[in-house]
Amino acid sequence: MIKPLVKSLFICSIVMTNINEASAADNKAVNVFDTPFKTVHATPPFKSINNSMWIPAVDRGIKLANQEIDAIVNQRSYPDFDNTIVALENVGRDLNRVLGVFYPLMSANADDEMMEISLDISRKLSEYSTAIILNEGLWNKISQVYDNRAKFNLTPEDSMLLQQTYDAFALSGAKLQGENREKFKKLSNELSELTTKFGQNVLKELNTYEIWLTPDQVKGIPQGTLNAAAEAAKAKGRDGEFLFGLDQPTYMAVMKYADNRAVREKFNKLYTSRNTKGEYNNIEILKRIADIRRQIANLLGKETYADHSLTNTMAQNPTNVYNLLNQLKDAYAPALKKEMDELTAYASEALGEPIKLMPWDYSYWSNKHRQAKYAFDEEALRPYFELSNVVKGVFGLATKLYGLQFTENPDIEVYHADVKAYDVTDADGNFIGVLYTDFFPRATKRPGAWMTNFKEQWHEEDGTDSRPVVSIVMNFTKPTGDTPSLLTPYEVETFLHEFGHSLHGLLASTKYKSLSGTNVYRDFVELPSQFNENYLTQKEFLDTFARHYQTGEAIPENLLNGLITSSQYGAAYACMRQLMFGFLDMAYHTTKAPVEDAVAFEIEAIKPVQIFEPVEGSLVAPQFSHIFSGGYAAGYYSYKWAEVLDADAFSVFKQNGIFDRKTADSFRTNVLMKGGTENPAVLYRRFRGSDPSIDALLRRDGIIK
Repeated sequence: MIKPLVKSLFICSIVMTNINEASAADNKAVNVFDTPFKTVHATPPFKSINNSMWIPAVDRGIKLANQEIDAIVNQRSYPDFDNTIVALENVGRDLNRVLGVFYPLMSANADDEMMEISLDISRKLSEYSTAIILNEGLWNKISQVYDNRAKFNLTPEDSMLLQQTYDAFALSGAKLQGENREKFKKLSNELSELTTKFGQNVLKELNTYEIWLTPDQVKGIPQGTLNAAAEAAKAKGRDGEFLFGLDQPTYMAVMKYADNRAVREKFNKLYTSRNTKGEYNNIEILKRIADIRRQIANLLGKETYADHSLTNTMAQNPTNVYNLLNQLKDAYAPALKKEMDELTAYASEALGEPIKLMPWDYSYWSNKHRQAKYAFDEEALRPYFELSNVVKGVFGLATKLYGLQFTENPDIEVYHADVKAYDVTDADGNFIGVLYTDFFPRATKRPGAWMTNFKEQWHEEDGTDSRPVVSIVMNFTKPTGDTPSLLTPYEVETFLHEFGHSLHGLLASTKYKSLSGTNVYRDFVELPSQFNENYLTQKEFLDTFARHYQTGEAIPENLLNGLITSSQYGAAYACMRQLMFGFLDMAYHTTKAPVEDAVAFEIEAIKPVQIFEPVEGSLVAPQFSHIFSGGYAAGYYSYKWAEVLDADAFSVFKQNGIFDRKTADSFRTNVLMKGGTENPAVLYRRFRGSDPSIDALLRRDGIIK
């Protein structure tokens, strides 16, 4: 609709293989998007899709949507909730069916041609959505309904839909007149193109890196990572060497385990200087994005973009965001100093000489220090986290809490051989939705991890519950030779996180699509995902699935205790790192003037939470896809905001039992099923019985007892 036409939580773009090449014959073929999908659960028929279909399908969808808009505007009946607001909610279903496939594939499995197509689609959608927002006839009807809302017998969900619709228009320029209208349209179109380009640059540059190392340089790096690097080198005809990329699993393994400090420094500087120069330089793009957002906010009567974008959030304004960031900074600063002093002393003693810790030292020395302090080694846990067992454990968590069952369905088409599709049913066998899992890196997939929807949930006018089709996408270490995919605890935590998002989408039970599942306030959306992460350190949960992939033995007591007792290790560092992203995001979106020098701007922005001295050439902003090409502009703080909520919520489970069905039913009913149908503060209080406090988070991290 008027909101982002497709919502993706972990945010960005990318490339499609395994989709038929376009040809002259294809152009004459029937476009699969012209009619509803006649497939299992109406899932996308991936094998029948080719790149020649996207533009015609989008053009057709926009044409039909515009006709639907015209019908609303030109109707003679007095505007009311049903003939205006509900009718507008239902506009563009044909278009959304196309985009619901296009954008998930863009992030998980696109090709170069599709990336070029995305730029064209981005322009078309920007023009389409801007035209709707600036349609005076439509805005007048929405305003009439809103002004007379007391006359209609609206449910709470109806009221929320009306409020969200009104706000979407008002906050997007519907009230603008004359030159300001045209300026808004021009700026919006440019912003759409630039955010798309930013995300594409991040992916394209990441895929260019080839880092060659010799056997004497790879000491300490885990064997699984070395096997993959050796295979990559062999494929290039250089047997005996190692070829690394900068994908996240590889980068993290090198930074944590490579004994060679020069190698770690090289990887770190390459990783943190991405998109700062050359063909895929994002610096000028991000500066322009930030300034366009500022100008748009000014047009809409707000001093900064953050003032504008935080209107419909739990935080409400920049002051409340900074209050949280600074409150956490002050609470964690003493603990951070203690952590870093202790780590520096440990590293210096181990080396036999003083060391000044740099960014490329932290993961390496903190891992060794953690092992020494807790007799705990993350790599030693990998054999107990074989992927198929982890899948059973994570799915099993949803079974224990919510009675859900996951059954692989080979009749559902997938978009890549690595992908699996599952029917999700409840305890009574009722169909809940479809879940795709996509676990391994490839050149056609953006880095990171995310959940997205191929289709969201809603109720038809006749009461039929149209169920969702959800995808979780990650970048775990691939199997090599006879070794299956073995995950680190961090990767298991990532899986739990994205699975929490998927449950939010799958369990949705709302009347309107735009209020369904993860369509909630941005600083509430991470609650279900981060809540799930708490289970990683619960023995009762780990005992349900964590077994050695060769022997079938459970995690030894010492390793299990190490995982649990060391969970607070580095909590202050982790918090400050997240706060750094939050401060940088807010700086770019509270600025009242164009940013001239991105380097100086970033240094000043993160100074309150700076851990290491600045490294020349290293910048966060040029790869910061969350805020410059995703949906988290002036919203990255929401991870910490939601962390306060998730710690507080899990404290209820800790008190009643981590698998307590009564507590889980309350969480499901009041949070997961409700989507954005009510104010999240109201939903949370209904579950918790009170407002959240930061005490549970501080206690979980060991900051207070």
